This record gives sequence, structure tokens and C-alpha cells, in this order.
Amino acid sequence: MAPMGFRLSPLGVAIFCLLGVGVIYHLYAGVISNRVAAFRQGSKVDLRDLLALSVEAAVQGGKEVKKVREENTLDERTKGKTKEGASELMTLGDLRSHKKMFYLMKNTYPALKVNSEEHDNSVGEDKVWNRDIPSDILEKVPEGHEVPAHTVTVWIDPLDATQEYTENMSQYVTTMVCVAVDGKPVIGVIHKPFTGDTAWAFVGHGTNVRARTSYISSPPKVIVSRSHAGKVRSFIQDAFGNTTTITPAGGAGYKVLSLVEPLPRDTAATSDQADVYIHVTYIKKWDICAGAALVEALGGKMTTLKGEAIDYSGSEGNSGGLVATVGLDHEALLEKLPNWVPEKH
Repeated sequence: MAPMGFRLSPLGVAIFCLLGVGVIYHLYAGVISNRVAAFRQGSKVDLRDLLALSVEAAVQGGKEVKKVREENTLDERTKGKTKEGASELMTLGDLRSHKKMFYLMKNTYPALKVNSEEHDNSVGEDKVWNRDIPSDILEKVPEGHEVPAHTVTVWIDPLDATQEYTENMSQYVTTMVCVAVDGKPVIGVIHKPFTGDTAWAFVGHGTNVRARTSYISSPPKVIVSRSHAGKVRSFIQDAFGNTTTITPAGGAGYKVLSLVEPLPRDTAATSDQADVYIHVTYIKKWDICAGAALVEALGGKMTTLKGEAIDYSGSEGNSGGLVATVGLDHEALLEKLPNWVPEKH
């Protein structure tokens, strides 16, 4: 007897064909996805280009910050509380600056991981970087320096010192960009929107700021955050004595700049020049990464209160406090600090 033939109905044929197409599609999509992932892992970015882009992003964000403040259209709102219990503010200046800075970075280098303090659900801008590299960067960094794109993490702070911004204390306000490679701060840009000054650094290659000619360590002049000046006072006096000068100021970017020579048009900051910057509570990495790069480019250090290096990849927070110095014996200064137990966040 002949074997029984096997026949599919028209519906069965259609289902069989659809299943076959689905399998082929998923196999093809998997291949494409793997190739895209491999391309991204293997793609490289030029750090000199990223430095120039970071400067442009900070300047463009700063223009929005200044414009909103001058038009007095802040649209101030509270987005939460800081660890010290102060209101954490956000304004239209924060959001408009974020939009300029974030999308300029992401549109130019879509594969990069870019972390911003702010978030905006509105439609993003389509502007990309024009590839112009400022002459002062070309002078100090004459050649490109490529690294794998997947090793890079970008931190942007669209408006540092928002509290002071709402109080019209514009001297403290900055916009900042930092590029970290394998968790280490390599590029830092701190722009002051209301003076037009921009400080930049590329660790190991150059910077447009200078260390001061002298620093004092016994006792040093210490700059701290306005939001917890009272809390840190006893900690500093235990370390350096009751005669230590403690200067409260707004903005982490501003406080780092107090450790170096004043920027050309930043004459108002001269009175706040400090020898050490100390912070004792939780702080976000977009607040401090750019400053860390500037400090390191000048041969200084920014560490936790225990002297540990801060990893600028992964999570956004640093709970170990910080100490930043330029031109001082950082380790000797750390040894004078009393024991500090970081607060859990």
C-alpha cells in the first residue's frame, strides 16, 4: 500500500509561511542587532573633538541660563529635598539649558552615554556640533586622541547653583560638562554664563586655567557649600583649628574655580579664593566631575574624605564627601581630618 500523502489546507499553508517568515525575520534582526552592538563597541571617539563639543555645549546652555534670568521667566518649582533638608529647585533656565546641552551632545554622538541633572519630555532639538575646534584648544592639544566610545561617560550640569540662581546671585552660577573614560575624569568644562568665562581642561594634555602661585595649609582657607556651612564648620575646625577661615559659597563649579587663579572677567570671585574645597554630604557626580578634571589637570586631587578615588561611571551619586586641593600635600591634609561616617542616601 502506498504511504498516505500529507496535504495542507490553504489556511495551513498560510500559517506555515507566516511562521517561516517570522523565524527568518527574528534571525535577521538578531544578526543586525549583534552587528550594531559590535559596531558601537568597536567605534571610537576623539577626545579633542569631545573637548571642543563640551565647551560649545556649556556655552550654549549658559546662553539659555542667562536669557531666562534676564527675562525673569524662571518658572521656579521644587523637585524634591536635598540631604540637608533644603528645597531642590528647578527652573526654566535649568530645562532650557539641559535641552541645548543634552541634544547637542547626543545628536553629535548618539552612541555616547550622557547623564544630565535635568530631564525634559518635550521634543528634542536636532542641532549637531559644527566640528569647529577653538584655537586655544588646537594650540594646547595639537593632535586627536581616540578612545573606544563604550568607555566614555558624559556628565552634564545644565545649571549649577540653582538656589543661588533664583536669588539672583549670578556669580555662583555655572554650566558644566565632564567626560570620563573608564570612570576617570579626563575632560572638564566649567562655564560662567554671566561673565562669559569658560574654564576647560584635558587631563595630561592641557588647560586654559592656572594654579595660583601659593597656597596655605596651616590653617588653609576652606570653601564649603552654603547649604551645610554650619554642619561642616566643627568638622573643619577640629581638623585645622578654630582660626580657620571658612567661606560658604554656592555651586560646586564655583568652589572648584576658587582654588585657581580667577578667570579673566571674573573679578567678583577674587574675595572667595580658597586653599581647600571640602564637602561632607552626598553629592551628585555631574556637580563634581568637571571640577575633578580641572583639579587633576593642574596636578591637584579630588578624593572622598577618606582619600578614595571617585568612580565617574555607574550610579550618579557620591556619598563619601570630597576634598579638593591644588598645590598642597593632599595626603597630609587628609590625615588631619577627623573620622567621618558618610550618611546613607
